[in-house]
Amino acid sequence: MAFWSGTVASKVPRKILFMFTLSLSVTYLFYSLMSCYNSLQFPLQDNFPYQARSAGTEETTLGRDQLYSSSPGFVEAHSGRRSTPVSVVESEEDQKEGGYHATQRVSSTEPTRLRVATEGDLRVNCTSDYGEKKLPQAIIIGVKKGGTRALLEALRVHPDVRAVGNEPHFFDRNYEKGLDWYRDLMPSTLEGQITMEKTPSYFVTNQAPKRIHTMARDIKLIIVVRNPVTRAISDYTQTLSKKPEIPTFEVLAFKNRTLGLIDASWSALRIGIYALHLESWMQYFPLSQMHFVSGERLIVDPAGEMAKVQDFLGLKRIVTDKHFYFNKTKGFPCLKKPEDSSTPRCLGKSKGRTHPKIEPDVIRRLHKFYRPFNMMFYQMTGQNFEWEQQEESISRGSLV
Repeated sequence: MAFWSGTVASKVPRKILFMFTLSLSVTYLFYSLMSCYNSLQFPLQDNFPYQARSAGTEETTLGRDQLYSSSPGFVEAHSGRRSTPVSVVESEEDQKEGGYHATQRVSSTEPTRLRVATEGDLRVNCTSDYGEKKLPQAIIIGVKKGGTRALLEALRVHPDVRAVGNEPHFFDRNYEKGLDWYRDLMPSTLEGQITMEKTPSYFVTNQAPKRIHTMARDIKLIIVVRNPVTRAISDYTQTLSKKPEIPTFEVLAFKNRTLGLIDASWSALRIGIYALHLESWMQYFPLSQMHFVSGERLIVDPAGEMAKVQDFLGLKRIVTDKHFYFNKTKGFPCLKKPEDSSTPRCLGKSKGRTHPKIEPDVIRRLHKFYRPFNMMFYQMTGQNFEWEQQEESISRGSLV
């Protein structure tokens, strides 16, 4: 050491020695950055907001009985943040059947919002969990077989939305596990992103409104509704696929077929009494915090419905008609798949099932049963979903 300091230091100019030391430091920093390259992704610039990129092995199962390649093949924006792989399923049935083909998706920030990573960030955040887990600021609370899975997957295309794929069922089945358990299920988010989840059974769970209000009074609630008659038939069709031994739809729908007495205690029919369930929610939340999506319009005009949902959530309208295409084979809209993926992005076999043929008289009686409840629902929400205009076509079987 004495020799080095005495000989080399005396012969090598201090500036050269300084530059040599600096180059070594820069080289070390460069290789340190490269070691976590796979987990750090930097935002794209404004003119590349929809560049798709795979970032994990997230398996998605899109749901809704007559809906998209559900979350049908959406193109996903990528601006630099990596999402944690999450299994996406609409229900327990989807977990068994795998209704949505495996795809890779990535979440991203709004491209105009750039964040410079500091050296401390590079050391600490070289992981796939880039961000912070938060309780949801918005929840899709219903309804079953209305189109909730398709809506959620469409929203997940938005770079400022992060949503858990599985239905947590926290406010109806797992409430005793506590908010910490619930928060831990959520994906990590960055500043400016919205955390979401969807569990359609919340809408018909008596305790759910109070429990959600206790967690967050200002939370935004989304309800996807569909003609209650077609919704009930779709519900029955799903059950029939798992339990082919169950009685016919006609048998389950009536207490007394001769007298025409409807059995409203049957869950497939009770869910469709939307006004009854909405009344419970309005005791805790104002209508300004609720947004109602038409399941029918979600099929014929997905971009239009998505525009209204994004406005409700205070998001920039990023998910537009360019993300959808009509699949002639399946007969409903699908999401466009990423350019670098060869995997189809449409509903799997658990979605879009052929409904059993229901006797026209049964259809008419059900419409008559639901009509006063529908009128009440229109008044409560201030929206006319025009289900009465569909009665004739439903009776002919064209919508089932």
